Amino acid sequence: MSEETGGVSRRAFLLGSAVVGTAGLAGCASQRAIQPGRAAGGNGSSNVSALTADGSSTVYPIANTAAQRWNGNPPATDTEYWPHGEFGIDTTQNLADYYASTYGFEPTETRSTPPFRANIALSHSGTGVNAVREQRVDIGNSSAPVADELPDASEATLDSFVNHVVGVDGQPIVVSEELYEAGVTGVTAEQLRQIYRKEITNWSEIGGPDKNIRVIGRAEESGTDTAFRANLYGDPDAPISPDVRKGQNQQVAQLVEQSDNSIAYLALAFVNQNGPVRPISLEVDGTVYELGKNLGAKEYPLSRDLHMYTWEGTSRKEAAFLDLILSDFGQEVCVAGNNYFKLPADRLENQRSKLPEP
Repeated sequence: MSEETGGVSRRAFLLGSAVVGTAGLAGCASQRAIQPGRAAGGNGSSNVSALTADGSSTVYPIANTAAQRWNGNPPATDTEYWPHGEFGIDTTQNLADYYASTYGFEPTETRSTPPFRANIALSHSGTGVNAVREQRVDIGNSSAPVADELPDASEATLDSFVNHVVGVDGQPIVVSEELYEAGVTGVTAEQLRQIYRKEITNWSEIGGPDKNIRVIGRAEESGTDTAFRANLYGDPDAPISPDVRKGQNQQVAQLVEQSDNSIAYLALAFVNQNGPVRPISLEVDGTVYELGKNLGAKEYPLSRDLHMYTWEGTSRKEAAFLDLILSDFGQEVCVAGNNYFKLPADRLENQRSKLPEP
């Protein structure tokens, strides 16, 4: 991820300069630091290295959708893929040209040739935050706060991350279709806690069929697992005992679909209300939360923010890509388009304020 400006590394530039974008930079995100990045003056994407991101399979659909639109760089005339007029954007520029030129990158004016490409890898939240900390990628995607993913990190390390929240996930609880059809359409929070600690092991104990409960969890390094334990038990390191763990949401959904006795927690993007992986209600303190009704409520205990972290400020390259996702257009296409909840207006304004001034 290291970007060079006149032979000075990105980190050294941040620590040693006070003239890039804002006064008194000092690597502080609250000061809306802007890092160096190759911009205008080149000949299109050939002179600018690709933006890279890695991490959470939950955040991946948002980042990947944004990358697909970005790399396609559709012209303003292609309103199917760049419906700018619907979002109050008055432009004749191609999509990526529009967002990149705001931060000084030279437009290519060519479909499928953005000013720089966006490459999104798929792994886990822990992998993503470590990759951005080690400056191997520009953006680390995480579905849990970095403090939960790196519990042993120093305050100085945690303060070096810039937290860009791009959407909200409701994290529904799902069961196998056969269970749902047999009457398992909801659980209480306490029942869920007991199931994941193997204190309840048969569905008949909570009014379901006489079948052993197959408990499925995410890999321990995943943000989905960290958030689940933090939100349900009040501790991101709370011990639970799933029968099997899988690294990606897609793998968990497949296991639930292929069995007749499973329960799991998933990201919203991987749940279809009428599909073979059936979302069930969760009752918490007398309130029943259901997908399609109030799962996005602020009070829903399994809600969690979706993060795209940058390291020691935010470069022009990173800002241009995040500007797309944090625009009304990006929120509709990249966030809501993947069944996640868009940021409300006040939160969206707050997140946009973290981007450096163009």
